[in-house]
Amino acid sequence: MSKIPDLAAIEAMDAADSLRAMRDRFVLPEGVIYLDGNSLGAASPAVFEELNKAATQEWAQDLIRAWNTAGWFDMPVELGDQLGRLIGAATGQTVVCDTTSINIYKVLHAALGMRPHRSVIVAEGDSFPTDLYMAEGVASTRPGTVLRLEGVDAPDIEDLIDEHVAVILVNHVNYKSGQLRDMAALTCKAHQVGALIVWDLCHTAGALPVELDGANADFAIGCTYKYLNGGPGSPAFIYAAKRHHGDIRQPLSGWWGHARPFAFEQGYEAGTGIRRFLCGTQPVLSMRALKGALDLWNEVDMAAVRKKSIALTDLFIQLVEAGCGAYGLELESPRNGNARGSQVSFIHPHGYQVMRALIERGVIGDFRAPSTIRFGFTPLYVGYKDVWQAVEVLEDILRTGAWQDARFAVKTAVT
Repeated sequence: MSKIPDLAAIEAMDAADSLRAMRDRFVLPEGVIYLDGNSLGAASPAVFEELNKAATQEWAQDLIRAWNTAGWFDMPVELGDQLGRLIGAATGQTVVCDTTSINIYKVLHAALGMRPHRSVIVAEGDSFPTDLYMAEGVASTRPGTVLRLEGVDAPDIEDLIDEHVAVILVNHVNYKSGQLRDMAALTCKAHQVGALIVWDLCHTAGALPVELDGANADFAIGCTYKYLNGGPGSPAFIYAAKRHHGDIRQPLSGWWGHARPFAFEQGYEAGTGIRRFLCGTQPVLSMRALKGALDLWNEVDMAAVRKKSIALTDLFIQLVEAGCGAYGLELESPRNGNARGSQVSFIHPHGYQVMRALIERGVIGDFRAPSTIRFGFTPLYVGYKDVWQAVEVLEDILRTGAWQDARFAVKTAVT
């Protein structure tokens, strides 16, 4: 995309958009351009309908019977299979449960147990913090376990992978820059030395096609409240390749993961397959909200999502650099659309104030310390004219210095 399009060209792009009708399936406030779907996805009426049914009919009328009559007990696996289609996982390998942090803890323990004579966990130094915190927590429970970090112990993660490594925990898409990893190549590198790999798909699922089975991945975890639009705090997921199911042992041995959960036996015996990653009773209302969100994805072609994602983000970069390039912005994301997820990040020395000014003007992105302003593009409900208008607002804020208003100043703690 070399020539800068005018508004008429932008509107023509919207008119030709094969995903355009999906926008009407979401609730979007008037006067808001929402570019933060990589933090929290927009709501949809389908989610509200599922919540209402679960609360007013199943819970209120069926009471305890709803565990059977409404199929509550089987939702983690059923939703897992539904979500699995979006991440390239055959049935029986994905389960929806718990939170991303808890699932990282479970998966890392399981992977370390499968490589008992190895003591190294490899992760990224610039990973999303919960990944590192949970890896540290796992290491603290296993004497002798060492955490190696990309950017700290070596410049590139590939340089940290050797025969001492048990498991690698890596983000498919970097949460701050949007950098996209080559899943197949890094998985192959891990397997060459006998290590296992866990892919964090928090900024991937629902944003671009994934082929976990095709890449021969071992494990994956991720959330559902970003591009999948499951709602704030909606349950996370775990993927485990079927070839590993018989070897999975994880420490949170709650009753839902038991082979016979209603036998109420004293000793723990793990269930079969992906259910081994279940722990305690799952949040039914959140699960039902997620069902409403995932049902919509049954109608979506992930290839079309990826095509539009690259087009939106390419356009955003082009327009920002053309209109705002003189105001101190520096592109942090990869310029090549095939090398990034569905987000674009710029660095600005006063990024916090700039983002606050944008949000006040109805363009919602987010800020990541120390200086990143980050914009997430959800192809199901973000259009090309949204991009045009967002850049117009950004340019005005930078040109006029509106971000310097005292209301947007960084708050400091009082000591």
